[in-house]
Amino acid sequence: MQTVEMRFDELVTLLPKFKLHAARAIEEAALLISNSFIKGNKILICGNGGSAADSQHFAAEFVNAFSKGINRKALPAIALSTDTSIITAIANDFTFDNVFSRQVEAYAIPGDVLVVFTTSGSSINCINAVTSAKVIGVTSIAFTQESAEISNLVDLCIEVPSVNTQHIQECHLLAYHVITELVEHNLFGDSK
Repeated sequence: MQTVEMRFDELVTLLPKFKLHAARAIEEAALLISNSFIKGNKILICGNGGSAADSQHFAAEFVNAFSKGINRKALPAIALSTDTSIITAIANDFTFDNVFSRQVEAYAIPGDVLVVFTTSGSSINCINAVTSAKVIGVTSIAFTQESAEISNLVDLCIEVPSVNTQHIQECHLLAYHVITELVEHNLFGDSK
C-alpha cells in the first residue's frame, strides 16, 4: 500500500508543476498541428518502448476521433513505430539509430509536423529523426523531460519537470490528450 500512496502522491505533486511548466507549449503544439492539418499536411510521430505506444495512441486519436461529440473527417497522422518490416529492415541492414529518420526521409514533406516522444531526451533514433526533419523543412515537437538533449534541437518542446520515466509518460499522455482536444476544437468547433 505504501508504494500505491507514494506514486499517487508523487503524481499529484508533479501535475501542477507540469501545468505551469508546459501549458503554453501544449497550446502552441496544438496550434502548430492544427495549422499543418489546415494546409493539407500530416503528422509523423515516433518513440521507443512505451513512447512507441504513445506515438501510436496519439496517431489513433487523429485518424479516428478523440471527442465522441464531433463527427469529423479523419486527420492524417502516422506512427513511425508500427511497420515491423521497415523497422527491422533498417535496423538489420544498417542501424537502429535510423529507424525513424529513414521514414521521415520517405514520408515527410515541408509543412508536416514531426512529433517525437523520448522520456530521456537522448534517444539517438529520435534525435536523428529531428535532424532529418529539419533538412526537409518539417516542424518538430518533442515530448520529453526537463532540460533534455533533444530540447535544443526541436522547434517546440513539451518538458515534464521530472526524471521518473513513469511520471513523464503519464504527463505526456495528459498533454497529448489535451492537444488532440484543442486541435479538434480549432478545426471542427465545440463537441457539445
